Amino acid sequence: MSIVFALIPMFAWGSIGLVSGKLGGDANQQTLGMTIGAFLFSLIVFFVTMPTIDGWIVVIGLLSGLCWSVGQNGQFHGMKYLGVSVGLPLSTGMQLILNTIAGALFFGEWTQSRDYLLGITALILLVTGAYLTARQDGEQMPETENKMLDFPRGFRSLISSTIGYGAYTIIITWAGIDPLAIILPQSIGMLIGASFFALRKTKVNRAVWKNTLSGLLWGIGNVCMLITVQQIGLAVGFSLSQMGIIISTLGGIFLLGEKKTKKEFKYVVFGCLLVIFGGILLGYMKAA
Repeated sequence: MSIVFALIPMFAWGSIGLVSGKLGGDANQQTLGMTIGAFLFSLIVFFVTMPTIDGWIVVIGLLSGLCWSVGQNGQFHGMKYLGVSVGLPLSTGMQLILNTIAGALFFGEWTQSRDYLLGITALILLVTGAYLTARQDGEQMPETENKMLDFPRGFRSLISSTIGYGAYTIIITWAGIDPLAIILPQSIGMLIGASFFALRKTKVNRAVWKNTLSGLLWGIGNVCMLITVQQIGLAVGFSLSQMGIIISTLGGIFLLGEKKTKKEFKYVVFGCLLVIFGGILLGYMKAA
């Protein structure tokens, strides 16, 4: 059952880039709208489950939410400069490396040589797959929302995104707090962070409200990911949740119309297969 929970974020989070791309708005509007949607989702979950919340949970929730807002804003900017089918796979690969290392080394989730052998093999498959889905053949530049490729700015955005996202998951894993209790203060921290990025830059208009839909998707994925991490650990749980690059990459091509050469499309197909094999290997690690 924990593996099933781990795969829900794959579909929910893998669809966010596509949904936000269709809904429109700039990176700050998308981040703000997404956090409003996540806040509304957390309110519903809170009143349905009525978890116990104390001061410690509030502090950790706010801190993790602020870190998330840095991660998400950076990722949206990265996708603007690089395109969804390039930016999101690169972001996923960077996050996989950071969170897997944190789970295996800092939290001691890999204790046997078998864990390291299978885990590192799975990580290599996932990261290589993420790289191939974003690889270009040099003959044609991908189309982005800005109608131009700006790799340096996009990559810098993804570095800040990786740090923010990494801190968001590591803080929660370290604290070991009930996922249903933390999501409300966490969503408040997300909203504060997103408001800071949008301050004097973004009008709360139709684009913001439309992007609340992506926040609902994120909220569903977040709850399932936090539950999964508690059950099977950060290294495996987070890695499985990031298999959504298959959806975002193919969706960026077929739904958002991002152009790929024939050679690049072959890279995408092979990369997606590697991601699938890596995810299967991680699932085997926990089932064996």
